[in-house]
Amino acid sequence: MIVRWGLDSLPGVLAELGCSAPYLLATRRHHDLPSQAGRWSELPTDDIEAIATALGPADALVALGGGSSIDTAKAVSAETGLPVVSIPTTYSGAEWTPFFGVRDPGRRQRGGGTGARVAGIVYEPELTLELPRAVTVGTALNALAHCAEALYVEGHNPEADEQALEGARLISEWLPRVAADGSDLEARTGLLRGACHAGAALAGSMLALGHAMAQALGGRYGLPHGAMNALCLAPALRFNAEVVPEAVARLGVAIGSDDPAGRVEELARLGGFERLRDFDVPEGELAEVAAAVVQRPGAQANPRSATVAEVEQLLRAIW
Repeated sequence: MIVRWGLDSLPGVLAELGCSAPYLLATRRHHDLPSQAGRWSELPTDDIEAIATALGPADALVALGGGSSIDTAKAVSAETGLPVVSIPTTYSGAEWTPFFGVRDPGRRQRGGGTGARVAGIVYEPELTLELPRAVTVGTALNALAHCAEALYVEGHNPEADEQALEGARLISEWLPRVAADGSDLEARTGLLRGACHAGAALAGSMLALGHAMAQALGGRYGLPHGAMNALCLAPALRFNAEVVPEAVARLGVAIGSDDPAGRVEELARLGGFERLRDFDVPEGELAEVAAAVVQRPGAQANPRSATVAEVEQLLRAIW
């Protein structure tokens, strides 16, 4: 993976990949980058074939935006074989993995897969300055969840652990400052560096129960993935602490707390995230959500096996 900082490094990244005709995927509110091969702005979309048909002579995909834009580009990459260079404007970490989810314009999950050619990332902190507080906190907590789960998911390893601990430290340090003043470029840069480490940890380890819960909720109700992670990480940490106490304690040291789950809840409140009911999640459907959670890869890679009843109890704890 080629990783560079500063938007002016994009031409160099494309040149390193041997690409000269990038196709841009970005919503209309984002900066218009030079694009010899065209642009797609109707995002999110589940019409991947339409984008693939519109590519013409493109030899690379440039995704500018949050997780939805990047996931769409990754879906097109899996369809066409073209490399993806991501310019993330949130802290989601989608830029690091070949996996993707496909959402319709209403943001409901319509599929997903793997096989994207993720080839490059360009980080530009200035592109995050206007990110609303809720999106900032939600996607930063998504990144923190990547760090936490990297420490105990099946397949965790020393290299990913190192990235996870540094990412968690930076996110915990800089997120409160960004929440207080979103125009603070130094704080935005520190937070984005934390998300970069979190993404590297994700790529080296993958996901566990908290993400499985967030994915099931977001996909079913069209809710923001970041917000759902902000709510689901704390109960997942408490659930897993019984079998991997050392890993959870290491997270606590990184984020400066002897109560890691409590610190996560504190950070989540910076974005106004407290209960699932605030997102109109029906209490009567929690058992159905739990049944979907246990089928997800993240739940199956969790260090502690969770039954449908146990997951329902976790969901009720945050409802």
